[in-house]
Amino acid sequence: MTLDLDPERRLALAYAPVAQRQAIETLWRLDVTLGSVLATGREPMISRIRLAWWRESLEKLDSAPPPGEPMLESVARDVLPAGLTGTGLAAMEEGWAALLEPESLAAEELELYATARGGRLFALSARLLGGDEKVAAIGGEVWALVDLARHSGSEAEAAAALAAVLARPLPREWSKNLRPLGMLAMLARHDAERGLPFAPRASPARMLRMFHHRLTGR
Repeated sequence: MTLDLDPERRLALAYAPVAQRQAIETLWRLDVTLGSVLATGREPMISRIRLAWWRESLEKLDSAPPPGEPMLESVARDVLPAGLTGTGLAAMEEGWAALLEPESLAAEELELYATARGGRLFALSARLLGGDEKVAAIGGEVWALVDLARHSGSEAEAAAALAAVLARPLPREWSKNLRPLGMLAMLARHDAERGLPFAPRASPARMLRMFHHRLTGR
């Protein structure tokens, strides 16, 4: 499984300020890395153990050097000097772990996933960008829920995720420094309003919509 960023995240990243771009890219790659634990694990218990290892390893970065793992080395080199903490990053694990419930996701697990994964990821990104973390967090929840719906094998679960998106109000206009995040959040909101089936990622129409948001904030 590739741990590269998808084309839409890459486009959004290209509009982040150069000074913060590497830290944000590493932060987003950490999110992909945590997600890969679920994508490549067949046994939920094994996936829980692996996620717990990532959480503990990230927390330890606040007091010790990385243990020779490339992703952790990148985090220690790119992200922590920018002002984030390993403990703050480790909290994203809780969101991914919420998807390991054996039955269909209940509203509680869906909410935990949205806030702990997407909300925290975008809030930490906003901290790097110098923007409003609360606004960014809502955008991250929307983005994460639509990402879940896009990859879910359950139509009922996807529908529940999209319903949760529509219950979250996004700002009509995003400040300039948060637009790399707004490009993703507004596109996800459009996906939720359009409903299933989703348009393919990185289509020309989607790219134009992202460019429009970058220019106008809407």
